[in-house]
Amino acid sequence: MFSFNDTVDTYALKPAATAYRNVLPTFVQTGVNNFFGNLADAWTGVNNLLQGKGEAGMSDVTRFALNSTLGIVGLFDIASEAGLQKHKEDFGQTLGTWGVPSGPYLMLPLLGPSTVRDTVALPLDIKGDIWAYKEPVYIRNTGTALRVVDQRANLLNATSLLEDAALDRYEFIRDGFLQRRESQIHPDGDDAPRKSKKDDSAEIDAKPAAAQSSAPVSSESAPKELNSGAPAATPVSP
Repeated sequence: MFSFNDTVDTYALKPAATAYRNVLPTFVQTGVNNFFGNLADAWTGVNNLLQGKGEAGMSDVTRFALNSTLGIVGLFDIASEAGLQKHKEDFGQTLGTWGVPSGPYLMLPLLGPSTVRDTVALPLDIKGDIWAYKEPVYIRNTGTALRVVDQRANLLNATSLLEDAALDRYEFIRDGFLQRRESQIHPDGDDAPRKSKKDDSAEIDAKPAAAQSSAPVSSESAPKELNSGAPAATPVSP
């Protein structure tokens, strides 16, 4: 499947994206990117709220409202200028936040890297895309193709670096994708298993005892803190 996607990219997507970047003025490309990015903010806001990120979710909703009105249907990113940070969330990330494991890595036809969890979430992500309801259908399809080309154009520099590096492209893409998804779901590394308070206190109590048992018996060679009866400083586990 990777070879199939790579062939489609080499002979269709990449040439179209290169022509798109070289022919269209920069302000047009920026407008296209802003327009579809604004539509994505609405679904991002829903997912942030589902993940319990109320402040980020309301910020995304505000971004969508502001850019859809003052930003002329999202062509101008007024919200970023106003200090509202842009986020990117999907239902796969929401499932991950809820504790659903990612499952095996997958390479989907045309859609690219994914996991079992993200693939299960994909139908809902499609339903959450406002552009999926655009009528008439030919405008929707034209816009979808334009969005794909615009997204591929944004990755041209990255793919050039990958090709120049002469790495195993499949492994590089797989590892990079999985690490990126993990960082998106757990940006602060909060997926690491946490110890219970009982375990923490037991570990703290064990350290002074171990320090005392290893201390010299002679009072002359013992540390001054131990002779004075003051407890030696011990590191506290985070």
